[in-house]
Amino acid sequence: MLYHFSEEAEIARFEPRLHPSHPGKPPAVWAIDEARAPIYFFPRDCPRVCAWKIDGSTDEDVRRFLGSPDVRMMIAVEGYWLEKLRTTQLYVYHLPEETFSMEDHGAGYFTSREAVTPVKVEPVGDLLTRLVEAGVELRLTPNLWPLHDALPESTLHFSMIRMRNALPRM
Repeated sequence: MLYHFSEEAEIARFEPRLHPSHPGKPPAVWAIDEARAPIYFFPRDCPRVCAWKIDGSTDEDVRRFLGSPDVRMMIAVEGYWLEKLRTTQLYVYHLPEETFSMEDHGAGYFTSREAVTPVKVEPVGDLLTRLVEAGVELRLTPNLWPLHDALPESTLHFSMIRMRNALPRM
């Protein structure tokens, strides 16, 4: 099963559409796998920087960015998003895998060029609780850009979402 997260509770059918960050790609329905689903336990427009271990990640990078080998995933958001994170009602759509293909293996993204009808939709619940249950270390930071700039040089896998909504560089 694949997942799509939305603040909308009643989407009957997902139609392929252009992705604002990838205008050169054809219209698609986007979905995420279960392992990386926590990177979407956030309000839609919330900018965030996410990182997790992969084969080949060094102990030094794990300590530097994750803090501990026990941390499954680290997600940083700017502190002013905390109240929105506490109050946003999010829904998870369960999508059948048949028409999807892997878009990015490391990030867990899948796309379908066909319309997709969800199998089920349910509320995600308290987002902070869900992040804790998923083993995510949530970091609140005044500005995401230092982390954004440092992670590409690391041995960790990372995803940077909605950075167009991040505060300006300090």
